[in-house]
Amino acid sequence: MTEAQVPLSETKRALEIRDLRVVFQTYAGVVNAIDGIDLTVYKHELLGLVGESGCGKSVTALSIAGLLPENAYVQSGEILLDGDDLLHRSKEELRLARLTDIALVFQDPMTYLNPVISVGNQLTDAFNENMKVYKNELVDFRLSQIEADLKGTAGNRVELQKERERLVLLRENPNSKLSRGEGKRLSRLRAIEYLKLVQLPEPERIMKSYPFELSGGMRQRAMIAMALIRRPKVLLADEITTALDVTIQAQILKLVQELRDKIDSAIIVITHDLGVVAQVCDRVAVMYAGNIVELATVDEMFSNPMHPYTKGLFAAIPKLHGGSKGDLESIKGSVPDLIYPPSGCRFHPRCPLAFERCPKVKPPPVEVSPGHKVWCLLYVTSGQSKTEYHDGEEHVDAR
Repeated sequence: MTEAQVPLSETKRALEIRDLRVVFQTYAGVVNAIDGIDLTVYKHELLGLVGESGCGKSVTALSIAGLLPENAYVQSGEILLDGDDLLHRSKEELRLARLTDIALVFQDPMTYLNPVISVGNQLTDAFNENMKVYKNELVDFRLSQIEADLKGTAGNRVELQKERERLVLLRENPNSKLSRGEGKRLSRLRAIEYLKLVQLPEPERIMKSYPFELSGGMRQRAMIAMALIRRPKVLLADEITTALDVTIQAQILKLVQELRDKIDSAIIVITHDLGVVAQVCDRVAVMYAGNIVELATVDEMFSNPMHPYTKGLFAAIPKLHGGSKGDLESIKGSVPDLIYPPSGCRFHPRCPLAFERCPKVKPPPVEVSPGHKVWCLLYVTSGQSKTEYHDGEEHVDAR
């Protein structure tokens, strides 16, 4: 049984989001972007966060990383990384967290890579920004290279032994510091290894190249390498295949799967593409208008979707077989204005199964089968009690 197959109850939690609410101040009014979501991500897990544009996927990721724009703020909730609430950290503490614990890979790498700085310099920035944190990793990696060279025939053995002795002394003295030149040299060697890890050809050449000299797929791999350098506890991959052609998409998705087994991280894959979810994820959370509406393993979600919105998403997927004719099915209506969100269940204006309580009651999570949760009043039994009111809406306690 692999780590990903271990029952979630027996797996360490990497990240917990509790009752997260995020709002944006705009000229038109206050946008209620995230409306009290709860989500747990487990160590070594690949979790898909799926939904249409504007549902809150990227805002959730930016909240985790502490990168919300100036007109946005977290109204309430907790984001726990190894039990520590990120929302209570200062800006400097969050910056350090992004250097070590949390990493993001964005949709368009050309937007986030500096066009006038070489890829190599951008890769080694993470090491150089916090050399004290990375000193031991850099020294250990170089020592492993030296040991391999000494066993083989590569390099001058006398010089290698002298370098090994010098690095061992640095490693054994916790107060020692790498010189600026030594730090740059070791950072470059480690960065080249990360480029190899993401399967970029000729990594030495890539280190000297500028972003505009690389293809879209190569830039995306470089961005992933920059994220991996941090050895993050949580890796946020936001629409990382959207701007790539189908062949490169498949390569990047395969790479993400392989990296999950090589790095000690939880990976959140943010996408609107159910095909991406099916290919790489262990579990999937479906979002709609700032709420999570369904959460299950990928196999369970694809074989037995329960929420009317999730069913609508699957019904809208083109099918090659089955003899379907005519127009594709679609979800009626449009995404609500989150300045004036619908009361109760936010999906009720578009839901074909809505009934009288849906505009009045915010649905609780209901576990319809082990690990499969649905936020829908259709699955709330009559024995469940109403216990809480918020913003004029009934909330149901789904015990």
